[in-house]
Amino acid sequence: MQDETFPEELADALVGVQRLIRRRLRREMTAPHLRGAEVELLRLVVDRPGIRISDAAKDLCLAGNSVSTLVNQLARQGYLVRETDPADRRAARLLPTPAAEARLVAWRRRRADLVRRQVAELAHADREALVAAVPALRRLADNLREEREAPEEGEQP
Repeated sequence: MQDETFPEELADALVGVQRLIRRRLRREMTAPHLRGAEVELLRLVVDRPGIRISDAAKDLCLAGNSVSTLVNQLARQGYLVRETDPADRRAARLLPTPAAEARLVAWRRRRADLVRRQVAELAHADREALVAAVPALRRLADNLREEREAPEEGEQP
């Protein structure tokens, strides 16, 4: 049986690892820092070029006007292009610029190098435990995503 504190300890550990990775990577950056929501949107657009603002808002669990604000900020910085969706002239599609793609490639490479170095310093048993935990963590993320997409209690489907 799981300890009552396990869910909180797991959430704290995941948040702590993410925060420390972000801080370490930011220290090495020469480009202006992006806020968390800006990075999330940029990653989404690079991974899914042509995504509509409404779909990005849904994926990020943000209001459409919040995503529009982020799009405007990232467009001013030269990272995103907003274009009219040819299938629905009322909607906008988002495309990454070469600068956005280059920034994310560099960031992902630096992140992988950092994590690789830190994991290599762990004991073999800890490294094996982390490798074994990745599929379960992905399933946990999928469960959280599915729960988010399900109607809230009392909401109409």
